[in-house]
Amino acid sequence: MKRRLFWKLCATITIGTIALFWIIHHLILRTEQHMSFIDKQYQQQLIDYARHAESLYLQGEEEKLAEWINTIQLQEDTWVALVKSQLTLLADSEMDDYFIDTFSLGRDVSWKIHLYFAQNPIMDIMFADRHTHFLIRLPQRMRPGGYWTYASLLLQIALPMLLMAILSAVIYRHVMSPLRQLEKATKQFSDGDFAVRVREDLGKRNDEIAVLAGTFDSMAERIGEQIQTQRHLTSDLSHELRTPLTRVELALSIAEQSTPENESLQRIRYECQQMRELVEDALTLAWLENERPALRNESLDLTDLIDSIVENARFEFPNHLITVQTPETACLQQSSDRALGHAIENILRNALSYTPANGEVSISLQQHLDRYELQIDDEGPGVPEEHLQNIFKPFFRLPSSHSSEQKGFGVGLALARRQVEATGGKLWAQIHQFGGLRMIMQLPITEES
Repeated sequence: MKRRLFWKLCATITIGTIALFWIIHHLILRTEQHMSFIDKQYQQQLIDYARHAESLYLQGEEEKLAEWINTIQLQEDTWVALVKSQLTLLADSEMDDYFIDTFSLGRDVSWKIHLYFAQNPIMDIMFADRHTHFLIRLPQRMRPGGYWTYASLLLQIALPMLLMAILSAVIYRHVMSPLRQLEKATKQFSDGDFAVRVREDLGKRNDEIAVLAGTFDSMAERIGEQIQTQRHLTSDLSHELRTPLTRVELALSIAEQSTPENESLQRIRYECQQMRELVEDALTLAWLENERPALRNESLDLTDLIDSIVENARFEFPNHLITVQTPETACLQQSSDRALGHAIENILRNALSYTPANGEVSISLQQHLDRYELQIDDEGPGVPEEHLQNIFKPFFRLPSSHSSEQKGFGVGLALARRQVEATGGKLWAQIHQFGGLRMIMQLPITEES
């Protein structure tokens, strides 16, 4: 059956609404019935009034009886009377015994009192002779249903709201529970858990959400296989390149011994070094992508780390000016000296490579309340704004129209970002206001436990 979820919700809402109306109607009737009778103690008090009046009446104490009636009227702020009834038959009709036994001029104290009538009823308590009636308008303090207005509001407004909230919660849970599972699985998948699946967790459920879960599982399986294949290919290819590269370097060393000044051999040596760096970076990147390690088991001084990297960079790039602004010490807990140092070195080399000779690359490290912020500015050609995120993708290189001189293989910045993220930090790029590129690295300050 199509649209199972739709029919489930229709059935739930329909049955829930019918049950809601029935429950409210039943409770209102029961509550009204319960609140429509005079309290037992008030019934007994009315009967005691009548019995005292009957006692005075039988004793012939008319003055005391009149005084007693007046006292009750003043005390209860109501009307009281003593009446003798006499039934007269007409047209040869006959009197029914049941009518004679139950005849009254007012209501019995045990009868139901209508809550919707504004005027209080007349209560009738007969004397033993069955002809004399003690009549009293029900005192206001004895009238039942004093809280009927509040009870009515509670039953007609608060109770429906509560029941509708429960019904909504049932529907919400029925719909949102699998969606939360799907959301959790999506997050796990984005975090690198490509084996996560949802459909089996939904059990025998067979509706549109179950179909969505099945579609997610198919997508996760297909994309997971593609990503794993790509990662394994990168890792395997990098491993396989090591062996022939080692052989080439060995043969090159033998050739250099014969003709050490050969420019072609020097060029080959340079290209071999570049290729080895590419292989090592690709292997490290593949490891970071596959394993998602948290490299936070060391303590280091950022100032010392930057100074050592800058010292090597000045030796390697003697025609560039490198300015450094760092505090005397910058202690960082739960990090990785190797990963962070490699990342900073990659970024600095990249900045120096694109900065013209005699140009300046500036490094500044600032400490904030909860983080260190490292900025590296170069004087290179910069990067178009639409590619500021793309430069951190593995093997991405700018189109030739944006850069006349391509350097590297597009692995360095991708690797640097993964290394910084593995230490708990962030890395991104901005366009420098004076031209060139600004790389910003934020590293959290974590107290040593």
